[in-house]
Amino acid sequence: MLDLERIRRFVVVAEELHFGRAATRLHISQPPLSRAIKQLEADVGAVLLLRSAAGVALTPAGAALLDEARGLLDHADRARVRVAAAAGAATLTVGLLADSADPGATRLADAYRRQHPGVEVVVRDTDLTDPTCGLRAGLVDVALTRGPFDETGLTVHELRTDPVGAVLRADDPLARRESLKLADLADRRWFRFPDGTDPVWQAYWHGGEPREGPVVRAVQECVQAVLWNGTVGLTPLGHQPAGELVVVPLVDLAPSPVVVAWKDAGPLIRSFVQLAAAAYQTTGGRRTS
Repeated sequence: MLDLERIRRFVVVAEELHFGRAATRLHISQPPLSRAIKQLEADVGAVLLLRSAAGVALTPAGAALLDEARGLLDHADRARVRVAAAAGAATLTVGLLADSADPGATRLADAYRRQHPGVEVVVRDTDLTDPTCGLRAGLVDVALTRGPFDETGLTVHELRTDPVGAVLRADDPLARRESLKLADLADRRWFRFPDGTDPVWQAYWHGGEPREGPVVRAVQECVQAVLWNGTVGLTPLGHQPAGELVVVPLVDLAPSPVVVAWKDAGPLIRSFVQLAAAAYQTTGGRRTS
């Protein structure tokens, strides 16, 4: 009898072709991962992976098992979800920072409901001070959010990247520009996040520099800070503010990624990630911890 957890670990190693990266992705150390692979090889009676100075390679037996393993794991996940739903115990808590009106998010909600009609999805909206939407604190199972942020201990899959621009009052002299650089905003007051906010997140939305200006926690507070005080800040270009404000593209800041993030990948979360990738029409992503 094959152990599903050993098979799951084998699939990750086969996808990464690197024990270190696979262990990081699985949130375990390398020794138990190596033991799991050796135990699986004993179970099937064949060598599945070859290690060399050049890295890790699949044997013909390993390639054959990989083809079967993905389908086996998908079937097992579907069985778990159906049993949980039948027992009335299937709930997924989703943290949301990405725009809920985003067509990708709308497609994801529709697809998840169709595939898991018996699962209750609880959505937790969050403010701008926590880009993990409560994931790091254990308040949600999975987060549909925006980066960059500190990804330590999390698994992150990039769905899309969005260019960003500066939010300005319509009567601001810079509002007439076709594009801006961060240096154009160097002497301006910015809306900024509270102390203690994720430093990677804060540094990005502050344009990489310490800023002075009103402290904000929510999108509407950002808008009002610009409207009332003439401060500046950043927003994805797809977000159009009120008529009194304009967004001018920034040409020297990397785009902001829309991502799905999680810690422990149960079947409902794995399905969420797969459906999110399809809904946002991505062909790949990046995982990191």
